[in-house]
Amino acid sequence: MIKHKDHFHGSDLEKIETIYGIKKEEIISFSANVNPLGISPKLRGSLSSHIDAISCYPDRDYTLLRESIATYAHTEKDNIIVGNGSTELISLFIQITHPKKALILGPTYSEYEREIALGGGKTTYFPLHSHNDFALDIEAFTSTLNDDIDLLILCNPNNPTSTSILQSDMRQILDVCKQHDIYVMVDETYVEFCDHYEKVTCVSLTEYYNNLIILRGTSKFFAAPGLRLGYAVTGNEDLLKQINQYKNPWMINSLAEIAGRIMFSDADYIKDTKELIDKEREYCYHRLTDSKLYQPFYPTANFMLVKILSEDVDSGFLFDRCIRQKMMIRDCSTFPFLNEKFIRFCFMNHAENEALIDVLLS
Repeated sequence: MIKHKDHFHGSDLEKIETIYGIKKEEIISFSANVNPLGISPKLRGSLSSHIDAISCYPDRDYTLLRESIATYAHTEKDNIIVGNGSTELISLFIQITHPKKALILGPTYSEYEREIALGGGKTTYFPLHSHNDFALDIEAFTSTLNDDIDLLILCNPNNPTSTSILQSDMRQILDVCKQHDIYVMVDETYVEFCDHYEKVTCVSLTEYYNNLIILRGTSKFFAAPGLRLGYAVTGNEDLLKQINQYKNPWMINSLAEIAGRIMFSDADYIKDTKELIDKEREYCYHRLTDSKLYQPFYPTANFMLVKILSEDVDSGFLFDRCIRQKMMIRDCSTFPFLNEKFIRFCFMNHAENEALIDVLLS
């Protein structure tokens, strides 16, 4: 098991406030990877009118919510499970399947390994390399898959590299996994930010592969981490029955159920988000590309991994420089396979992105 270092999470603004004496309300978090537009205007304008919903239990089957998600994600209602955030669904899936040996691409989100360890399993990593721009070599990767592996976990787009595996390549991976009886869990937390979403999302593949489960949430794209609403998509009927038997009767509360239905139908908000991220992704990437101080890796999601080229500057130094300007970036030295020469930041509105890059280039 790889040892993960302590770090400031994007939600740790209280810690920053204590250490640096900066009010958390004044900090722009480029570390949390949350939609800079904030919550859906449609949700903001109507949720309060549904406050009486908390006087009743939610529908045990969450039928209307699952129908809304199915329309949004282009899948079948009966293939959807909702949960108290995608993290709960990850935990639930691992508790049910009990993988003894899992394979994960690295660097990536540490919660996967933690959940597997809690279930008594072991994790190995297939490393992505900076010399290949952290892109996955499909042939090399599939050649390492074998019968000893129970579970493959893919974050797509991957955090923190912001690289994506195309659906066409995912089919090849799933075919090999099927031969070795390997279940594949794909975390699509950031997929809605992709400029080529249709080529990346694997939701449609759940119709053809019963060894596949897709996880998504509302924390990042819909800027609602406090809502704790996530969902999973799978075409495996046996797995669906097991999860439904194992899960708590009411996974999410009445207001979260209503909020989800409202958010997923806010077409203007979804369109505005994609347009903003597409524009700011290009701006941030090209500004740092033109600099000799950094090597940015082309991002497909709403955040970018950057390598520091200056010998006398490291990630801790840049974190401190930025936070003193009330801007919080991610020091990536805490990720496996990365070191103190890597940082990550998400894309905010244009003025904020411009201010951050000015500080990085100063």
